[in-house]
Amino acid sequence: MSKRERSPCGEAASSGRVEVHLSDRRRRFLRWLLRWRGGSVARDSEEAPVDIALVQRRYQESEQRFRALLESLPRVAVQGYDRQRRVIYWNEASVRLYGYSAEEAMGRLLEDLIIPGPMRQPVIEAHRAWVEQGREIPADELELRHRSGEPVPVFSHHVMLGEHTDNPLMFCVDVDLSDQKRAHRDLAFATHFDQLTHLPNRQSFEADLDELLERCRRRDEPLTVLYLDIDRFVEINDALGYAQGDQILIELTRRLRHRQRAGDLMSRVSSDEFVMAFPGVSEAEARQSVVERVRGAFDRPFVVDGIERPLTASLGLSAFPEHGMVAWELIRNADVAKNRAKLDGQGTLQGFQQHFHDELVRQHRLAERLEHAIAKHELSLHYQPQVSAVSGRIENLEALLRWQPTDGEAVSPAEFIPLAERSGLIERLGDWVMEEACRQQAAWRAAGVEALRIDINLSGRQVRAPETLERLESCVARHGLRPQDIGIELTENVLIEAEEGVLARLRRLYHRGVRIAIDDFGTGYSSLSYLKHFPVTALKIDRSFIRDAPQQPEDRAIMEAAVFIGHRLGLEVVAEGVETVEQLALVREMRCDLVQGYYFHPPLPAADAQRLLFAQLAHAP
Repeated sequence: MSKRERSPCGEAASSGRVEVHLSDRRRRFLRWLLRWRGGSVARDSEEAPVDIALVQRRYQESEQRFRALLESLPRVAVQGYDRQRRVIYWNEASVRLYGYSAEEAMGRLLEDLIIPGPMRQPVIEAHRAWVEQGREIPADELELRHRSGEPVPVFSHHVMLGEHTDNPLMFCVDVDLSDQKRAHRDLAFATHFDQLTHLPNRQSFEADLDELLERCRRRDEPLTVLYLDIDRFVEINDALGYAQGDQILIELTRRLRHRQRAGDLMSRVSSDEFVMAFPGVSEAEARQSVVERVRGAFDRPFVVDGIERPLTASLGLSAFPEHGMVAWELIRNADVAKNRAKLDGQGTLQGFQQHFHDELVRQHRLAERLEHAIAKHELSLHYQPQVSAVSGRIENLEALLRWQPTDGEAVSPAEFIPLAERSGLIERLGDWVMEEACRQQAAWRAAGVEALRIDINLSGRQVRAPETLERLESCVARHGLRPQDIGIELTENVLIEAEEGVLARLRRLYHRGVRIAIDDFGTGYSSLSYLKHFPVTALKIDRSFIRDAPQQPEDRAIMEAAVFIGHRLGLEVVAEGVETVEQLALVREMRCDLVQGYYFHPPLPAADAQRLLFAQLAHAP
């Protein structure tokens, strides 16, 4: 048979159906190839007759299906390379992924197209090792190169066809990992940085500070931590909106960065709080220089929507090694100092002192005990009479909350009431006071004491809660009382700061007959013009004016004005804290209606108050 008449595989060729004899290697390869592409062989016998036309048709159909499949995978880039790593196949996903059209890529070397420089030689050697030694290239995550030079993250899998022939073909299947990598980067950023300011978050700052402290220990250097809290920032967010508040935070970050040294650290740790670390700076040096630099960020007003808004910040300092040896301790102590600074007024600075932390721990433990005080029956109400300035007859009672822990001394209301406000317990305590005052009033009514009213104090937080006044009305009704049997006392600041919804609920109570008094009058905004807008029935002049009025003409003048305006507006005027004959004579001279104070009666437990009321009832004409 002539060379011209032989097939490419070396077998005799003829038209139609023929039987060919294949070597084991070529038969196995053909069977694998046909099965992989969707074809089949006629039989698995040693000398299988093959229908060449059928095989070719099935191969072409399989080839079409295979190419259609590869082109239909939008994010799976497939490229084919010959023995010299020249491109023989380049699907549409490869065009999108690497930026080369199929025409541009065809015939070019793999390493010249998408392989970064440092990977070039290792890729060439890996391909040769597979072709010449059968050492497969493992699937792996790689960072290849786009036409623009930008990196392209992919998961790359490699398949070698015709591995043991003279013309092996390598196909690379690359899955685009750009979205996953971007998500990982975003997650890593969110884990370590603040989204708004791009500053390290508290977790990252703490880790960086611990590394910095280790260096300071080795070099025997000091370090100062500064905690910054923007004063009244919540009001800015409420008044202007969060978008404007964010603008201020971004601008403040820019200003603070401008004042940083190269080795300093800074973090945004909460909405309006920043913490900074200054290596090599002692607390004394920080007070002289660093604090002034930081305060300089607030020298100019912050411009929001074209309006200048001046701001201040409260600052707390802690120093290494005096106030802590590790990051979390220094941050906490600077925060404690900052909180103390806020109590001293806006824009103030406070360095950490150990008794600040000790007091904070004590307050925390006290709050934990207060949370269980109701269940342990440690709370009680004492009742202080309000008597007629003329006759001395008891007209009303003010209910005052007392706390006597079972395992210790009594705690002053001046301490636990503000603590309840800060810890969020004030509403629970307030509900207990409502219930107990109504219960006691109902018991006294049943015993024949008819005319007296019990007043209870409501805090600003209670009044702002929409359900508080409704719960009070419900409690009064449940105990069979009239609206005028239970009154309420509010400070003037609570009323002035109240929203219209709160004032509307108070007006409803007022028109139903509930007595509403302004407590500690004169210690808040003290603008008498506000009185005509509030649904109130009484003014209680603060004890500080009563105490000093006999000796201080200014306090006397304020009292006289308050009494005069109160009476002209039809309000009852109560003088608080009357303790001496001179004070009593003065409030009588000014025509105060009621007097409350130790001159007549201290706050009394319910049993003692009941005996006093029964005694008055017995001597009534």
